[in-house]
Amino acid sequence: MRLGVMFDRDLPPESLVPFCRHLDAAEVDDVWVVEDLGWTGSISSAATALAVTERLRVGIGIAPAPLRSPALLAMEFGNLARLYPHRLAAGIGHGVQDWMRQVGVLAPSPLALLEETIVAVRALLRGETVTVQGRAVHLDGVSLVHPPATPPPVLAGVVRPRSLELSGRAAQGTILPEGVGGAQIEEARKLIGGGDHELVVFTHLYIGEDSTAVARLAAGAAEFLQIDPGEVVMAAGSPETAADQVRSLWEAGADTVVVRPFGPDPLPQVDLLLAELR
Repeated sequence: MRLGVMFDRDLPPESLVPFCRHLDAAEVDDVWVVEDLGWTGSISSAATALAVTERLRVGIGIAPAPLRSPALLAMEFGNLARLYPHRLAAGIGHGVQDWMRQVGVLAPSPLALLEETIVAVRALLRGETVTVQGRAVHLDGVSLVHPPATPPPVLAGVVRPRSLELSGRAAQGTILPEGVGGAQIEEARKLIGGGDHELVVFTHLYIGEDSTAVARLAAGAAEFLQIDPGEVVMAAGSPETAADQVRSLWEAGADTVVVRPFGPDPLPQVDLLLAELR
């Protein structure tokens, strides 16, 4: 079982360095960086996080497939994997469709684009010369000059049933978004199928007594997942309650739980959680 911490998109980018250094000295396994339209780029954030830490795995959660060609994704992932072997987890997703529309890259078939992208990226990272004429991806004899000796795992950031089945076919892991609980994790496992497949689950972390903050987090997750706010699962409340919730996600089948601390001062909340998980 692994524990990760997300660097929230609302934190100022210059705080990423001290954030990662703090976690590198703490009892966590991963730090995860995000890529949301208008906030920050995941590749530059991942490169920074890797450069200022010694042992943490750095997860990309999640690079939208429509924004970059598979060749460019493979070049970026391969470069990081050569510089920092065994320390990268590369997440790729559909992208938020409204954001993809805003920047003019909305895919006619998001499912085809994501699957063909993941398959092509993994082949390129293995050092293969790739030619593909798919529904969405077109490559003609492309290869990496410097493929990594050990390709990083490529994970799919997905949530809907057909996308989960796609992840089971094409990816080495799946990333589930904030708000899911035990029932959704168990269903995802069924759709993904068996085999050596890492399941990463994001969850909001809020240690405190502000019910308004909890309600706001639940409302946002509920809207994205299209469920009732009362069904949203998060690590919120006392340190003991938050730690119990993290344990319940592991028990339900999550291999890695990544907490997303809420608020402008996230690290004290992480430290309180870690004290309860020890």
